[in-house]
Amino acid sequence: MKGTTYFAVFEPSQTGFGVYFPDLPGCITTGGDIQEAKTMAEEVLGLHLWGMEKDNEEIPKPTVPPFEDLEDNAFVMPITIYMPLVKNEMENKAVKKTLTIPYWLNALAEENQVNFSQLLQTALKEYLRI
Repeated sequence: MKGTTYFAVFEPSQTGFGVYFPDLPGCITTGGDIQEAKTMAEEVLGLHLWGMEKDNEEIPKPTVPPFEDLEDNAFVMPITIYMPLVKNEMENKAVKKTLTIPYWLNALAEENQVNFSQLLQTALKEYLRI
């Protein structure tokens, strides 16, 4: 599986690290220590690129360091993600829905230990013929 790599700038602070991607304005995060900051950078990069793709935005090609105007104590680290995994996770994550049914139907369903989520998923799949 081919990964997607962008370079992130890590800026130490009193509370941990701020992280941003020079090629992706608005793609920023923080972490309390270097490992957490790296993990958060991977997550935000995947979500940012997934969102850009969903919005049909042009995804810029990654550039390589050196980057100009870095703070003296900042450093650059490559962050690699696997977009097929990100897409799979995002498209299959559970989404909470609120629905309204009559009280008597809810009571009867609960008496019969109906799994509302499972039943709704099954009914939607049948209705949509998938």
